[in-house]
Amino acid sequence: MPKPEAHIVHDVNTANAAANLGYPTALVYLQKPRQSLNPIDWIYPFRLSQPEEKIVKYYNIHNKLKVIPLAMPWPIGRIGGKWTHPSTIVCKYYFPIHIFPHTKILHTLDWNLVKAAIQSGIPVIYEREHYPNHKYDQDIVQNPLFQVAVTVAEPVREKMIQKGMPPDKILKLHLSFNQSFLVQQPAKAKEWRQKLLTEGRQNLVVYSGGLYRFKGVELLIDVAQKLPQIQFAFAGGDESQVQAYRQLAREKQVANVTFLGYIQHEHLPSLLQAADILAHPHCSGEAATFTSPLKFFEYLASGTPILATEIPPLMEFKEANIIAGWCEPDNSNQYAQCLKQLLENYPRKIDGYVEQINFARQFSWESRMAKIMSYVQEYMRPPLSRGDK
Repeated sequence: MPKPEAHIVHDVNTANAAANLGYPTALVYLQKPRQSLNPIDWIYPFRLSQPEEKIVKYYNIHNKLKVIPLAMPWPIGRIGGKWTHPSTIVCKYYFPIHIFPHTKILHTLDWNLVKAAIQSGIPVIYEREHYPNHKYDQDIVQNPLFQVAVTVAEPVREKMIQKGMPPDKILKLHLSFNQSFLVQQPAKAKEWRQKLLTEGRQNLVVYSGGLYRFKGVELLIDVAQKLPQIQFAFAGGDESQVQAYRQLAREKQVANVTFLGYIQHEHLPSLLQAADILAHPHCSGEAATFTSPLKFFEYLASGTPILATEIPPLMEFKEANIIAGWCEPDNSNQYAQCLKQLLENYPRKIDGYVEQINFARQFSWESRMAKIMSYVQEYMRPPLSRGDK
């Protein structure tokens, strides 16, 4: 860390939420190779510390969370083989010997680590965001220590059951947003608009998320081509993706798009609040059946109108009391028409739409974590810190 991948954002915010709820929480992650040269880190890895400032700013986490960076010296992770794979070192050495003796409960997406925890007598919360590709060991999932499996979409839940997960141990929960997205920042939002609205354009459409074709990035460029009077800004992606899409926009002669790259979470809320419309142009396909996009809930929390795509995991929100337009996937003409209608019907409010913000509150990471912990037997939960009981 820090990295912008969605699963890492999920892990960091989940741990941060547990700490904010009052559970003593340690976020365990791998150090970068150049930081893994001190033998003390290999022999005595369980040393709780405050997150580095760059991690705090990158994910906008709070001051209750502790971290344990795990050293991965050469040749671990750099040459092939089971015994030099980081997962082996983590599951066979670091956790059983150094971390599990201090652990009340483990929360992880790593199935190998789930098995290691159960074998060490540690209760487990397991999360699965994508379709499983292996059968679940019955001696693990039927073990009383295996408390709950959490997933984000009904099709994934059904596939997990087919692979052997007990139905009564599965909880379906959407992903969430950091509490910072609820804080209105009109001055900073105004700065974003002054920076991004060029050539006399009055309306700003913002997309935040991964720069992948299946997420509708190319489709949104086509929409921008049809609406040259509107400015489009894309937040997210690594440098190679940003350069590739800038080149694509040049080839298509689309001048009203700006690719900002990855925006740290401390700056992202004000960018979303600066927009007239927040774009969610997800394409059809397998990914559309299991995604629970982080950006959708961050969008809600900003109080800004959303133009969403009709993909299965989001359809339950179509009848909700939110300020949103809906259109079918893969259709740039319909998306452009819906966008114009949404701009006409829901003009931008400097402080956002209150009903949107109030609806979003139920999807904070803290609310999600509290729901998960309610499925854990009380005697297996870590004791709350004083003042949080």
